[in-house]
This record gives sequence, C-alpha cells and structure tokens, in this order.
Amino acid sequence: MKECDAVVVGSGPNGLAAAITLARAGCSVRVLETNSTIGGGARSGELTRPGFVHDLCSAIHPLAFGSPFFRTLPLERHGLEWIQPPIALAHPLDHGAAACLRQDLEESSDSLGKDGPAWDRLLRPFVRDWEKLSGEFLQPMLHLPRHPFALARFGLPALFPASALARFQFREEPARALFAGIAAHSFLPLEAIASAAFGLVLGAAGHAVGWPFPRGGAQAISDALAAHLRQLGGEIETNRRIENIAQLPPARAVLFDTTCWQFARIAGPQLPVRYRSRLEKFRHAPGVFKIDYALSAPVPWEAAGCRAAGTLHLGGTLEEIAASERAVAEGRHAKQPFVLVAQQSLFDATRAPENQQTLWAYCHVPHGSEQDMTEAIERQIERFAPGFRDCVLTRHVAGAAALERSNANLVGGDINGGAADLWQLFARPVVGPAPYRTPRRGLYLCSSSTPPGGGVHGMCGYHAARTALRDLFGKRIPALPA
Repeated sequence: MKECDAVVVGSGPNGLAAAITLARAGCSVRVLETNSTIGGGARSGELTRPGFVHDLCSAIHPLAFGSPFFRTLPLERHGLEWIQPPIALAHPLDHGAAACLRQDLEESSDSLGKDGPAWDRLLRPFVRDWEKLSGEFLQPMLHLPRHPFALARFGLPALFPASALARFQFREEPARALFAGIAAHSFLPLEAIASAAFGLVLGAAGHAVGWPFPRGGAQAISDALAAHLRQLGGEIETNRRIENIAQLPPARAVLFDTTCWQFARIAGPQLPVRYRSRLEKFRHAPGVFKIDYALSAPVPWEAAGCRAAGTLHLGGTLEEIAASERAVAEGRHAKQPFVLVAQQSLFDATRAPENQQTLWAYCHVPHGSEQDMTEAIERQIERFAPGFRDCVLTRHVAGAAALERSNANLVGGDINGGAADLWQLFARPVVGPAPYRTPRRGLYLCSSSTPPGGGVHGMCGYHAARTALRDLFGKRIPALPA
C-alpha cells in the first residue's frame, strides 16, 4: 500500500482530531476504521424504527462545544449545528419538584432557594475562568500550568469527595442532589477523593458553554471532522480491522485511537514486557446498560422543568445517588440505579417522525455486567413520569457485551477508556508529561485511555499528534490559545 507520513487506527473523535492535527502540519494521513461507519463513540443510527435517529453512545456534548481544539476548526462549514435546550439539565425529585441547571448562572442560583448564593459562590470563579481552565483540564495533569492561580483555586475544592463537598456547601436537598448527579458522571463512588472535580467541571461547563447537542445526532460531529480532514488531504478507509502491527501500511507514525488494552494486544511482542503489563493492568471503569426508545409522545414528566430539559438525572437524593454509585463500585447492581436521560427530539425535529419522540437512557453497572437493567431503569423513569410506559413504541436494549460488539473500544461496557480515579488521572495509562508516547518508536496512543480521558473533545488526539510531530517530524506547533 501507498506509504504515508502517519496512520491513525480508529475514527473516533480523538482519532479524527489526531489526523487533522497532523494534516494541518503538512503530513499525509490515512485513518483506518474497523466499522463501516466512522465516529466511534460519536455515531447515530436508526436503532428502533425507521425515522427515529438515536445516538449509539455519546449524546450531550458540553466538552465538545467547549473543546479548545474543536474551536479552532471550521466545523460549522461542514454542517455541524449546535442546539441549546432551554434548560441544560433537570434533576427531578419526588412530589413533582426538580432542581435545574440553566446556562444563566444567576437564573440557576435563583431557582435553588436558600442554596442559590452558595451555588453561585462555588461555581462563579470557574465559569468566569472557563476559557483558562478548560485548557488546563484537558491535558495531562503533569504539565506546567499557564494559569496557575485559576488552577489552584479550582484544585482545592476539586480534591474533595463529591458527597462531602455537596454536604459542606449546600443545606437543602435540591442543590445537593443536583451536584451529586453531575459528579456521578465520573463513574466513581461519590465518597472517592477528587470525585467533586467532575461535578465542578461539568457544572461550570453548563453555565459557561451549556450542555448542547448537535442537530441530527452525534454523527454530525464525526461527519464534520471527517469532512474537514478530507479537505486537508487526509484519507479515511472503513472496514479496515487491524489485529496486529503487520497489517499496517508503511508510515513514520502510527497513532492508535484504541483503548490501552487493545493496543497491548495489537502491538503484542513489539512492546517491552513491563510496559505491556502496565497497560494490561490499567483498571476499567464500570460499564453501562443503555436503552433507546421510540415514543408515541413526550415523556409525561411531573416537574415542568423536566419537560424543557435536554438532559435529566434520575436518582433522587444525594444519599440515593451515592448508594447507587457505591453499589456499582463494589461490583453490585443498584436496585434504584442512577439513570442518565437525554430527550433531544423535543428540540430537534430531525430525530423522530412528526408527533413522536426518541429517548436515550443508561445506568451504570459493574464492568462486564450481563444483567438486564430494563425494569430498574423504567421504574426510575416512571417514578418521575407516571405513565411513561404507555408512550413506549419500541425499545433497543444494549448491555455491556452488545456495546462492545458495536464499538471495540467499549470493553465490558466501559465508555471512558478506563477508570478516572485520582491515580489514573495522573497515570493515564502511565505517569509522564507525554503519556501518548510508547516505548516503540513511532507508535502512539491517542484514545480516552490517555489524558484528559473520556468525553467527546478531541484533546487526547490533539496532544498525541503534537507529541508525534515533535518526536518524528521536528515540528513544534503552537499551543492552543487560552
């Protein structure tokens, strides 16, 4: 096959970001994708019925909209259009109440009653410094900060367990539950050190950039990235499964948008035993159990705020959410799981036929779980939306094994490329300022198993490509503006 400067294995957002970074620096690039469609975790398809467009994995994208790298790309010219729902996030409580995160910080604070001033005091510094902090968050933890004072101000509360910070900051249940649900995106028990960091980052993002989603589905993000890459001269080949290094076309650099476990299997004996062992021992995050619904009508939420929200967190109180995430961390299935829900079709008519709706929902489960969580998820939805089951036309259920079949990076249902506890944020998958580099010259990791970890933001790919450009091509491209 024709030789090129760089090959990228995998066409998820990180793989495409790596390819674009290399192509912008003048390298010839080829992307190899196992599946027949590009996008990895940012794909969409008709999973239930014709005309119902569902997101296969990621659905709501505050980090994509706020990504320092994506902001440098003309993705809107390639059809990417963002939708901001009236309410970014609603967290229903019993008896028809709901705590809501709106993009306007003052409006959100006012809605939280006595805890409004505390919510404002906690998040306002990070909302104000979002442009500075997003660049600090979205790179290896071991780096020379460009904004040390802003980062230090963030770091103090971020090191707290989320449950402890919520109890310390807030007096009433709505604010406590709202923060707990946001922090539960970490897949960590809420008693874990630094679990509060996820609540602070995603909470601040909600006020600074919103929790938007792309019109037409998550596939629109991948298609826009691919279109821009092709405009730069890059090539993409689908249906190209790579099982070992011998199958790769000749190239000076190969970047793997695969988990570290897949990379260890593919590179095999080419890697030093010690390094390969460290990759294989990198710990998984819990898995997810996902349901996509075709609905005959909008979900009949009791709380009015839920009917205007793009994202919902179903879990009740801080204590209930903490118990759910603790059970999963201990290898058990929660009887009342914390459920994440997205209802994009309320605000995007391209997602479903007229007068019908889609719904996207998942809960956390132990890694590799084979248990059907449909009944538990629907009990939680019915708890806050009585009569929901009467709206269901069709379900598409995907447990951990099914998710891995659709995307080999979702090993055991782990959508984050490995646990994101404090140690594995430092050592992702190894300790160092450039953990994208491997001991085998010319081979790099650029997936969510590298910093900054999971999420659709492209920053793992961008940083890995910068490392390869410096190592192999003698090119030092400027850091992203902050």
